[in-house]
Amino acid sequence: MKNKYTILALVAALGVVSCQEKVPADVVGTMDAKVKDSVIVYEEYMGDEPTKPEETEFYEPKVPVVKPGEKGSAPSDAIVLFDGTSLDNWISTNDSTAAKWHLNKDGSMTVNDKTGNIQTKQNFGDIQLHIEWKSPLPVQREGQNRANSGVFLNGIYEVQVLDQNDNPTYVNGQVGSIYKQHVPLAMASVPTGEWNTYDIIYHAPEFNKDGGKIKSGDITVIHNGVLVQDHVEIKGTTPYVGWPKNPPHGKGPLMLQDHGDDSRVSYRNIWVREL
Repeated sequence: MKNKYTILALVAALGVVSCQEKVPADVVGTMDAKVKDSVIVYEEYMGDEPTKPEETEFYEPKVPVVKPGEKGSAPSDAIVLFDGTSLDNWISTNDSTAAKWHLNKDGSMTVNDKTGNIQTKQNFGDIQLHIEWKSPLPVQREGQNRANSGVFLNGIYEVQVLDQNDNPTYVNGQVGSIYKQHVPLAMASVPTGEWNTYDIIYHAPEFNKDGGKIKSGDITVIHNGVLVQDHVEIKGTTPYVGWPKNPPHGKGPLMLQDHGDDSRVSYRNIWVREL
């Protein structure tokens, strides 16, 4: 066993592997500082190896029971932000008045051109978000002016909405991108005029009392069942021009974009689970 851990330490020191198995405390104590930094040590797994299965089983805390939604509906613990009946949970980003987008008979809402972005009345931090959107038919315009909108987490960080079908544009601004930061792993859009889904996991960044960012946020995006953003780091704001900025913030609204070019993007079935 001594030889095993000696070899393990040497391999870790060379930086070619991260150790994810139990490393006994006496071995860790003899490691060089650089070697300690290069291995992963799980302190809860130190000590004598369990010899009975029940020694590694626990029954607390109890896991909450959540009833899954049926046919795309929200799960039992979700906050429903839009179910097609009203825009009561939304306000204008410009002046906090009632949202002025179109409420449609099919249970969706559509961007009302040049009325501005809309956002939730409620603020959120870490969330699981489900949102469905579609671009209109007939197709109009090209590039960034074709069915352009966006889902802004915390009201700041944009997941791009765009009709990408037969419509090339810069890849860090295409559908499913974290705008101007992360290129999607795949383009998974359905045909123009059909409903897309985004399922998004968002963890907000953290800031110290002086406003400095001490932990980056991250975003995971699943587009129509396809992973397109895999736990990517939020480097800051997602501006059209300039570098990302990191203004300190707490919880914020979910915001939907009016791109101002008659995009006619529609949304439906929007809900979140607070994490």
